[in-house]
Amino acid sequence: MTQLLSWDSVGEKTYETGVDHGVLYPQASDGTYPLGVAWNGLVTVTESPSGAEANPQYADNIKYLNLLSAEIFGATIEAFTYPDEFGVCDGTASPEVGLFVGQQSRKPFGLCYRTKIGNDTDGVDHGYKLHLVYGCLASPSEKAYQTVNESPEAITFSWEVTTTPASVTGLKPTSALTIDSTLVDPTALAALEAILYGATGTPDVPAELPTPDEVIALIGA
Repeated sequence: MTQLLSWDSVGEKTYETGVDHGVLYPQASDGTYPLGVAWNGLVTVTESPSGAEANPQYADNIKYLNLLSAEIFGATIEAFTYPDEFGVCDGTASPEVGLFVGQQSRKPFGLCYRTKIGNDTDGVDHGYKLHLVYGCLASPSEKAYQTVNESPEAITFSWEVTTTPASVTGLKPTSALTIDSTLVDPTALAALEAILYGATGTPDVPAELPTPDEVIALIGA
């Protein structure tokens, strides 16, 4: 029997909002992300993919085909503050405690953050999405310092981020993975979060960013 279409049914008015649970993973020399640290004060993470532009090809006096350019994942991070470990990712060296030297080499990093999924019955507690970003490189940020006045505002820092895709078995390389808590098995999701955020035990397990292949295997299991 053919199912009739319906719109705006109860429980199906979904939306996304917010950003929290930011984690920074400085990249090690072997390309892994072995130690994550909490990123407090995230204001916005704006995903800005580019590329995938059509390049038409002509033959026989007609448009013969379209070739698409490579797709590139970029982002803008805005925050009130950042972890101390982000200094090397932002081109800052610290030869002595309390002394910071800018315009140094920038270290690649990985990033994890969470956005909330809401609907008309559960509100923003309906679920969430985990966003994993690989091969990030931050460009210099603009810092605008202004006098304190009758309407003071905290300074926000902003970085433009470019990425280098990570390999994925059986698929094209990618810089971004998204995990939807409303669709993924809860046990697999909990196991993934124990890796992303670290786990308390004997001994404690530090937070780390698994490779795309490891995430796929974990979710598939």
